[in-house]
Amino acid sequence: MKKLISIFAILLGWAAAAWAEPPGTLTTLRDLSALSNDQASKVIPVIFEGTVTYFRGYEHQLFVQDDDLAVFVRVTTNAKLLPGDRVLVKGTTRKSYGLIIESHDVRVLHHGALPEALPVSFGDLILGQHDCLLVNMRGVVHAADLVWSTQAPIHSATLQVLTDGGYVEAVLDSDNQEALNTLLDDEVEITGTAGGEFDDKMQQTGIVLHVSTFTDIRVLKSTSSNLWDLPVTPMHRIMGGYRVKDLTSRIRVQGAITYYQPGSAVVLQGGGRSLWIRTNTDIPLRIGDLADATGFPDVLVTDQSRSANDGFLTLSHSEIKDSRVQAPVTPLHVTWQQLAVIGDLGSGHHFDLVSIDGQVAVQARGGAQDEYTLVAEGHPFTAIYRHPSGPLVAMKQVPLGSRVRVTGICSVHNSNPFSGPVAFDILLRSFDDIEVIKDPPLLNIRNLVLLVCLLLAIVAIVGGWGWKLEHKMHRHSAATAALEQQRGRILEDINGSRPVAEILEKIVGMVSAMLDGATCWCELADGTKVGNCPREPHSLEIVRAKIDARSGPALGALLAAFGPESPPAARRTEALADGVRLASLAIETRRLYSDLRHRSEFDQLTEIPNRFAMEKRMDILIEEARQNSGIFGLIYIDLDEFKQVNDRYGHHIGDLYLQEVAVRMTRQLRGGDMLARLGGDEFAALVSVVRSRADVEEAARRLERCFDAPFAVEDCSLHGWASIGIALYPEDGFTKDSLLNAADAAMYAVKNSKR
Repeated sequence: MKKLISIFAILLGWAAAAWAEPPGTLTTLRDLSALSNDQASKVIPVIFEGTVTYFRGYEHQLFVQDDDLAVFVRVTTNAKLLPGDRVLVKGTTRKSYGLIIESHDVRVLHHGALPEALPVSFGDLILGQHDCLLVNMRGVVHAADLVWSTQAPIHSATLQVLTDGGYVEAVLDSDNQEALNTLLDDEVEITGTAGGEFDDKMQQTGIVLHVSTFTDIRVLKSTSSNLWDLPVTPMHRIMGGYRVKDLTSRIRVQGAITYYQPGSAVVLQGGGRSLWIRTNTDIPLRIGDLADATGFPDVLVTDQSRSANDGFLTLSHSEIKDSRVQAPVTPLHVTWQQLAVIGDLGSGHHFDLVSIDGQVAVQARGGAQDEYTLVAEGHPFTAIYRHPSGPLVAMKQVPLGSRVRVTGICSVHNSNPFSGPVAFDILLRSFDDIEVIKDPPLLNIRNLVLLVCLLLAIVAIVGGWGWKLEHKMHRHSAATAALEQQRGRILEDINGSRPVAEILEKIVGMVSAMLDGATCWCELADGTKVGNCPREPHSLEIVRAKIDARSGPALGALLAAFGPESPPAARRTEALADGVRLASLAIETRRLYSDLRHRSEFDQLTEIPNRFAMEKRMDILIEEARQNSGIFGLIYIDLDEFKQVNDRYGHHIGDLYLQEVAVRMTRQLRGGDMLARLGGDEFAALVSVVRSRADVEEAARRLERCFDAPFAVEDCSLHGWASIGIALYPEDGFTKDSLLNAADAAMYAVKNSKR
């Protein structure tokens, strides 16, 4: 018995030593709250107690509160923690939006009561005043949706709750769709742990409440009606239910002008921050001037945003006052890594004036902007110069392969700081923002000639060694030449039009030949396998080489299986690396080719075919009609008074209006017909299968009627009209030019009759 007591005492002493507080350790949340964010970055050890208010293990999220203080803990524990658990946390401090803890260990002491939830308003939370605390707030549920994930043990739900100050997103750990549907339009009181949505500079852009169970949602006022029993509203009458009451206050900011796109946006930078400001002004502004901007706080939502609050801080409906006092901003010289890999410490540079070096790979002129594709640190990015209004200036031509330094505004595609590397563009202010710092390398024929001469000399020397060695070298040279020919054919296929799967088959075969016939295959990211995958690989040594992309996740992997007698490790590494380079080039080239082809045949604003695509289609229809004695129709559409839309509401609203017009007109056509944008406010439709002119006239009437209902474009209601003319092949013309002229003349006759 005494021996057991002694052993227990020894174990207790070891446990106490393991949890002893090292010098400088913080032991309470009160101590942690006194730290600044910069102090937290010094990795201070902590051991403290607190009560769990929210835990999501598969996302490593833990919120701990003690009295009126709370903190976010990043955990790695597999234990299931429950709200109300009293825990002992051991870890270190870290800098983020606020202080967070990187835990080494979390131990449950006992289960108890939750802290009392603090009643809060939207204004309290949007300023981060109660971050990580257990709070409750009231609002009306406008949306309740399941979020499906293959990585989570259960599916979660997201509620969009309208409060007096704006929308709050509540994340609920439940997959009860039926219960979610009953909450729609209910006035509720939600108890949850306060969090936020942030941009890549760790600036708060929205509010998130982390809710553990349905019991934390109390219905204050139920709609007591089935949403699907509502009366059906005609689609052209839906704006009758639209109401907005915006209490957002106008604010004023100040900074130096670093970017100006007349009629669209201004960027101000100062005090270590930069801000994208949306404005319709087109008055002359000077880059580098100190300026004031006044407008309304808003969030600039991107295509990859997860919610309406997941984006970048911005000012909307803004006015600009230029002081005409120069206060130029010096661009920050950065690397690709600094712009693309953001992390969660607010290290992003979106909308900052930066400069970055890269090598010119592609340059292309577009209808609205010029683009330079550059490569830095092995990764591509794009420098964009948007065409100003007025005469189109010549694009600055930079020799391909040149090393340049571009200066401009960093425009990040994704604001989420936790999503890993993100794509970005550099917005140029003028062509002066492109500086050539190193000319492209010249094709060094002299070195190639010297290399050939050296090889010939080596062959001559080796030829003097006996027949056996000569024969061996001949075989080796033949194998090398065959391999180079195979590599050359692969490169030709990459630059040609061969399918990527066929090219990968050849690459796998080449790598197999380099490895003395070893079994090789390729596994793509979408699950596709190319090559000879062994049926029973367990008895073989499998070597895997990742096929990296220029940006984003890996494209796949190249694998080889080896038996007991395998080539040397160096040769295996070299062969797989060679195959990976060719595979990456093949896949990325096909992606680039597909993108360039799309840009050449589709209008970049409306995403419908452009004039070039329409004329190609007309050539096909004319040839088919000649062979089959068939007919087809051409409809020419010109939007009436479109200039007034741009003059009154701005080019941004005008662009959105053109997009809505394209959507409506496309819906009026059949599957085999084509709608194309010819340019500006002019469109054309090809009606491919018709029996008479009456069929074309019927299609034209459908297109004309789609302008009956007003267009809802942001906060504007626009009434549109169009003048339409038709032409019939071959009655009105035997060529595409004559058909276009006939339809255009018919359209102008209609337009003149309206006047």
